[in-house]
This record gives sequence, C-alpha cells and structure tokens, in this order.
Amino acid sequence: MLTIGELASYAGVTVRAVRHYHAKGLLPEPERDHSGYRRYDAGAVVELIKIRTLAEAGVPLARVRELLQADEEEFAAAIADIDKRLRAEIRQRQRHREQIARLASGDSLALPPQVVEYLDRLRALGVDERIIQVERDGWIPLAAHSPERVPEWMARKQEQIADPQLIDFYRTLGQALDRPGDDPRLVELADKLAAYITRTADEQGEDYVDDTDIEPPLVKLMDTLAFDTAPPARRLIELLKQRGWTGWTKLERVAPG
Repeated sequence: MLTIGELASYAGVTVRAVRHYHAKGLLPEPERDHSGYRRYDAGAVVELIKIRTLAEAGVPLARVRELLQADEEEFAAAIADIDKRLRAEIRQRQRHREQIARLASGDSLALPPQVVEYLDRLRALGVDERIIQVERDGWIPLAAHSPERVPEWMARKQEQIADPQLIDFYRTLGQALDRPGDDPRLVELADKLAAYITRTADEQGEDYVDDTDIEPPLVKLMDTLAFDTAPPARRLIELLKQRGWTGWTKLERVAPG
C-alpha cells in the first residue's frame, strides 16, 4: 500500500495534483487506515497516470471522468473529437505566431503580405526608412478600404520599382528629407519626378500613372499622412504642379492655360 506522496511520485505528479483530482471526483479517495493515513493500491497509480496523461494532452478535466468510464469505441470517438479541436487550436496559434512575427518585424498587422514584401524590397534597394514609413502609413488605410485591389496595385508597384529612375528619385528624396523647403535639391527632385511621370504617361498612358480610383476623402487622408511624415513632400508637390502634374496619392495632369 502506498502513501499519497508515494502515489504522486510513481505517477509523476505532485501531491497537490492528487488532492485536486480527489476534489474533482476523478480519483477515488480511499478510507484512512488505523493510523489515520490514506493508503493507495497499485490500481490507483494506473488510474492517476491515465488522468495525468489525458490532462497533459489538453483534455478538459470535465471530460476526463467521461473518458475514464467510456468503453473502447466511445473512448476512440472522444479522442478523435479532442484531436480535431486541438488541431484547430494549433492552426489558430500558428496564425497568431505569424501575426506576432509581422509585428516584430516592424510592419503593421493591418498590412497584407504583398505590401510587407514590397516594403522589404524598398529597404533592400536602399530607400530611406522615412520614405518607407510614408508608403506603409498610406497602404494601411488603402488596403483596409479596398483589400480586393491590393494584388493589382502591388503588381504595378513591383513593376515600377524595377525602374532605376524611380528608385533614384526615392533615394534623392530620402536625402532631401532633412533639408528645408526652399532647398535647391527639391527642384532637382521635381524635375526628376516630372520627367519620370511624363515619360511613363506617354509610354503607358495616363491611366497607368494613376488608376487607383480612390475616393477623395481617402486621398486627402493619405496625402496628410505623407506630408506629416515627410514635410518636404508638400513643397515638392507645389514644384511638380509647375511642371504639369499635381497630387501625391492621386496624380493628375495639369491642364495648360
């Protein structure tokens, strides 16, 4: 016969766990002997190991009693049901891990994977992190507003950043972020950007330059985000307008006159 401490040791649990299983009605509590101690037989060790194994497998204690009393067929069906639930929980936790990984990488959970990949590509090309922040902040409301169009927009963005002239513009803009609004480098930037937009519009059509079809309030929000993060952008837009184009989020050709 075994003491409660010996029982717990053989089953690989704590004495506190044994008492907890007694309280839950999972393990019968034997009568005390003439010395006032409770003594357990070998069968209690087997039962306790079964309880411990089921509990460690994630089976709720409320179902452990049911499984201990079930016949072979009922036990197999119940285990299959529990396994199905555990696999669903594993998939959910995996999704949570992926979200946490994205958060740890510095990109918002609100960004689709295609946008995260695009931002990483900009980093690899040496674009200033502040420019990437402008892009990221703009994509958050845009992706939330029109998630079904993100793949289309991303395909175009990936095509555009393959153009060395555009990447050169991004890099030059990054260098200009620490300069005042009247810095001559902004004029150079405006010339570069206007040349790039005009060439692209002439070769691909004006619809290619701007086919986002974004509602005006959202355009205004995204422009504000850009101007707050990169103040020289506002001056750049003023200079760009003098060169035939206007807008930051939504580019439009300025009618001559």
